[in-house]
Amino acid sequence: MAWIHTVEPEQASGELREGYDRLGAERGKLSNIMKVQSLHPAAMGAHLDLYLAVMFGRSEVSREERELIAVVVSAANGCRYCVSHHAAALMFYWRDAERVQGATEDFRALDLPDRARSMLEYADLLTRNPSAVTEKEVSAMRSVGLSDGDVLTVNLVVSYFNFVNRIAEGLGVEVSEEEVAGYRY
Repeated sequence: MAWIHTVEPEQASGELREGYDRLGAERGKLSNIMKVQSLHPAAMGAHLDLYLAVMFGRSEVSREERELIAVVVSAANGCRYCVSHHAAALMFYWRDAERVQGATEDFRALDLPDRARSMLEYADLLTRNPSAVTEKEVSAMRSVGLSDGDVLTVNLVVSYFNFVNRIAEGLGVEVSEEEVAGYRY
């Protein structure tokens, strides 16, 4: 499961039990990325709050676009766990396995609207070379119709996935087909 001890649901009590129950209610099941945080239930709960706000909160950036950003950032970081999970979510929207695979390999080779392309260029640069990001990249997103609130949402999605990719990679969180299946999108 991971390189550190985790608490199984049947052994959980108190704040952790409440967190596990909330995860089941909110997402449909307990993910390994949350279970790896079981030794720190408060952080796990804060993580869930952040995830729900960033990925499901109100924004003109669609859920589909957020999942696409998640895939591109996670692929850039080589995070198999998050690529697997968010490629499955993107598949829910796209219904095209070849296109989803393209997003995991080279988003620049995909036929995408300018809006999506500008978000992904920003996401890729912020992930690979954060100090190289300038106002030019933000202006590029504005030029295709994103508001400052939308730009903030894009930034939060990119930043969130850089954070969570490091949890997964840094603690050896495992992924399987069974673990990826069954979430609510």
